[in-house]
Amino acid sequence: MEKKELTCIGCPLGCQITVTLENDSIVSVAGNTCPRGETYARKEVTAPERVVTSTVTVLDSSLDTCLPVKTDGTIPKGKIFSCMQALKGITVKAPVRTGDVIIENVCGTGVDIIATKTVEQNL
Repeated sequence: MEKKELTCIGCPLGCQITVTLENDSIVSVAGNTCPRGETYARKEVTAPERVVTSTVTVLDSSLDTCLPVKTDGTIPKGKIFSCMQALKGITVKAPVRTGDVIIENVCGTGVDIIATKTVEQNL
């Protein structure tokens, strides 16, 4: 049997969780104090996903030269570098509003990259 030790990020408690696997199948999950911990642990050892945050260049802005962006959902952990590569060299023109889609369906994940800040145009 194989054991994986995780620190849960499902809630602020940060429980130390032990996942026991046998032949790549989960046998048990222990150490979580809430149901979110078990859900997190099961997903983390079988198909980990992450939210990606970054910045892109914004043109014609009154103050900012960088626009913070993020995925509007989680993507497979193995696609993080591809996602970052897709963001490399992206430039947007102000004005941009929070929630505007910067890249649709990034790397075929079904998840969009969206703006996380409103940036006004330089007048």
